[in-house]
Amino acid sequence: MKKKVLSVLLAAVMVTAMLVGCNSGESKKDAGGEAKKGEDLTFVVVPKCVHAWFDEVNKGAQLQADALSDQLGVEVKIDYRAPSKSDVAEQNSVMEQAAATKPDGIAVDPVDYEGSKAVIEEIQSQGIPVVLFDAPSPEGSGLTSVGNDFKEQATIAADKLAELIGEKGKVAVMQGFPSAPNHAERYQAHLDALKKYPNIEVIDGGIDNDNVEEAQSQAAAVLAANPDLKGYLNCDACGSGVAAAIEEAGKAGDVTFVAMDNLIEILDYVKSGTISATSSTIPQMQGSMAVLMMWQQSIGIEIPQKVDTGIAYIDETNIDEWIKTVSE
Repeated sequence: MKKKVLSVLLAAVMVTAMLVGCNSGESKKDAGGEAKKGEDLTFVVVPKCVHAWFDEVNKGAQLQADALSDQLGVEVKIDYRAPSKSDVAEQNSVMEQAAATKPDGIAVDPVDYEGSKAVIEEIQSQGIPVVLFDAPSPEGSGLTSVGNDFKEQATIAADKLAELIGEKGKVAVMQGFPSAPNHAERYQAHLDALKKYPNIEVIDGGIDNDNVEEAQSQAAAVLAANPDLKGYLNCDACGSGVAAAIEEAGKAGDVTFVAMDNLIEILDYVKSGTISATSSTIPQMQGSMAVLMMWQQSIGIEIPQKVDTGIAYIDETNIDEWIKTVSE
């Protein structure tokens, strides 16, 4: 599995090399269309909030920037600007401040696309490419989305949980940040998938607002109120909070939890068995491909509307390899 992940990342770098080779004579263009040769490049990455998952996105972005620097012979910089919390107004302010620096592109994971639509369109009107990551492309927006199929990711998790609990019992589903498009898609996909199992009762698992501490406190309350709970699902990378609550309640082994994503703290809980499995995005690839898409757009290359960075299913059969991969 480690080789597979590394091969995918290597493929992204190889794509960069091929594209740079095909466009080595191209030059960066300013908003007025004037060519500017041999200048350094800056790409801004704006996540929803400060979070370990987004740190992994940043790692992938930095890797792609290094690859571009080597191929282009200029310095390619990543300006990583994380809002302190998942808040539309704060994220909009961060994007506006970033745009004022005239970067070569901005990649954003919107807290609420509709709440940021005007700001994004204003940035685009300035000739600055905008790419979404970890979020679907809203219909009619024309924006490129770098990420995975969120519905498929959640369906994989829900079906696996149903299998592990014998397709019966009470299951709690925790929401992430409700207005976040990817979290909302996963939540609805969980509910839709569980409808296939008539002997599973679905209950409200709380709302963590993309915060590990909130996930832990919300899960603790759900566990205390439902001593007969058999399973748990969540919608973001805050599964370590749910797992901590399960352990504190003495329910490890009694409550089956299938999580999201591959942060090392989540993988540690898979290793211990408190988390049975995780249906994971690959954040490093999202960061890498977001930068590649911004660069292509900045030099006038047409880019696809969707770039699928894949889903990884992680359980006891491959956990050791994933821990090694993520720890490097």
